[in-house]
Amino acid sequence: MDVSSISNSISPLLDSQNVSKGKEQDNTFSNMLSDAMKEVNNSQVEGYNAMEGIATGKVKNLQEAVQKIEEADLSLKLALEVKNKALAAYKEINSMQV
Repeated sequence: MDVSSISNSISPLLDSQNVSKGKEQDNTFSNMLSDAMKEVNNSQVEGYNAMEGIATGKVKNLQEAVQKIEEADLSLKLALEVKNKALAAYKEINSMQV
């Protein structure tokens, strides 16, 4: 199988995905990164609010509050790992000789 036959078989799939996505097609890396950071921030705010609710005794469901705190912790750890990997890749690309 050559490359042209593979690209011919894939292009209808890509076209159907582009039609179904609509406006999502203009997402840039910057927009996706910004949205991800907003999600991490929102989970952090929810986690802090849950901690405050536990501390003040206003929480009705302790399990749900602990779940929000853990979700905030995991999302922050994931964001830090993604940042570390991106920086490592950037440094590796910069060290390449052209």
